[in-house]
Amino acid sequence: MEIRDLHYFIEVANHKNFTKAAASVHLSQTALSKAVKKIETELGVELLDRSMRELKLTDAGQVVYNQALKALSTLDKLPNLLDDLMNLQSGELKLGIPPLIGTLFFPRIAKGFNDLYPNVSLELVEYGAKRIETLVEEDQVDLGIIMLPVNKHKDAFHIYPFIEEQFLLYVHESHPFASRQFVTLEQLKDEKFIMFSEEFTLHHRLIQETLRTGFMPNIAYKTSQWDLIIELIAAKLGIGILPESLSKKVTDPSVTTVPIYDELLRWELGVITRKEKYMSFALKELLAFLTSSTDKKQ
Repeated sequence: MEIRDLHYFIEVANHKNFTKAAASVHLSQTALSKAVKKIETELGVELLDRSMRELKLTDAGQVVYNQALKALSTLDKLPNLLDDLMNLQSGELKLGIPPLIGTLFFPRIAKGFNDLYPNVSLELVEYGAKRIETLVEEDQVDLGIIMLPVNKHKDAFHIYPFIEEQFLLYVHESHPFASRQFVTLEQLKDEKFIMFSEEFTLHHRLIQETLRTGFMPNIAYKTSQWDLIIELIAAKLGIGILPESLSKKVTDPSVTTVPIYDELLRWELGVITRKEKYMSFALKELLAFLTSSTDKKQ
């Protein structure tokens, strides 16, 4: 059994589709299918249930998937171990970051860290916070930057503070709230909300906060794209509650922001790493870079 075949199988299992997995690893669908079939033949078990449109792992497939992740994770550590042994300040790091956080902070992270360590490459992996936590726990990414608090298995991670800032109300300039010095959450109970969809932690957090103040938000639109939220606000189709730093990305002059008076409504981000994870030189330096900045609010 070849290592690359295990890698191909993991990609198929993650994408639940041969076509998407083939595109991800830059391999033909036929070759990818043969690689998975080769493992099944060698082990004498079926790894995938192909009876449905979306592929699913069989019981045996789940066992092989879990063990393959562990095996490849161990092998992936070898270059970093050797780099440390030879005192080379080089390597490759994978960062798991939700799309909104990546949009706001990854360019600054990449530029600042590259200035210090030009031989260390950073790879961005974008998913929702829940998925990022799983990737960190399974050692598929070196660290994650997520909205706090951690959703599950808090004891599995080291958690480092990263960014804390306020949320703002985003409205069209003609909205009655646009000229106010501030608003409260209670004053938004009759508004139409434009929010991120359910796979984003921010969606659930805002519902939690509005329920805390006594109402369930009337959600008019849900999307996975922050720029679409801004466009819908510009079209006067609703309001949005988004982090303050996003206001620097908004170019539409018809969209304005208003502070929200609520001491509990804060956007707190944290860097997470898996406990007992081997810390390469590059990872230690990236953690120091992310957590030691004196100007956290960019």
